[in-house]
Amino acid sequence: MTQKTTEQTISVQQAIESRHSIRKFVQQPIDRQDLQKIFELVRLSPSAWNLQPWRFHVVTDVNLKEKLEEAAYGQKQVTSAPAVIVVTSDMEDVLANLRDTVHPGLSEEQKEKEVANLSAFFNGMSVEERGQWGLTQTNIAFGFLMTAVQGYGYASNPMLGFDQDKVKELLKLPEHVKFAGILPIGKPDGEGYPHHRFDFNKIVTFH
Repeated sequence: MTQKTTEQTISVQQAIESRHSIRKFVQQPIDRQDLQKIFELVRLSPSAWNLQPWRFHVVTDVNLKEKLEEAAYGQKQVTSAPAVIVVTSDMEDVLANLRDTVHPGLSEEQKEKEVANLSAFFNGMSVEERGQWGLTQTNIAFGFLMTAVQGYGYASNPMLGFDQDKVKELLKLPEHVKFAGILPIGKPDGEGYPHHRFDFNKIVTFH
């Protein structure tokens, strides 16, 4: 039976302070409404020129998760989680649909100028350079995603250890697509390790 959605969320501070990487999850499906609410928040993530290069592939199929686990070198959190989110960046799709990113409040002349400027800028890059640029923006959305997941009472575990070519093949993704990571999510079955982070003064310098 699918778990019922809940309207109750926690504060941003609580979500950040309580988040730990979880590798074992309760064997209970995530309600589709909760997933939709999470992504309604994540889609508000900021990006330069509002290009929004992020794309999210939500995997719940058991057989596909087993293949993803194999591509992730046998990491069991992939099949333990009721849902696995593969976060990608696709700048070639962005360039093919630039008008969709331009604010509707602009005049037609302003829209055309914006599209022309963006086209000239990104066409001066290689596909690889554009891909890396888009990935820096997609990583912003990845952070928003982990916070939103935690805010709705779920746990997650960001992963970069996987065979990217195999995952592209499994999800039928174009060669140019870049990966921000894989995020297994679900209700935690156990607690993660306590936070161990650098001291405030190690990472923050006031000028």
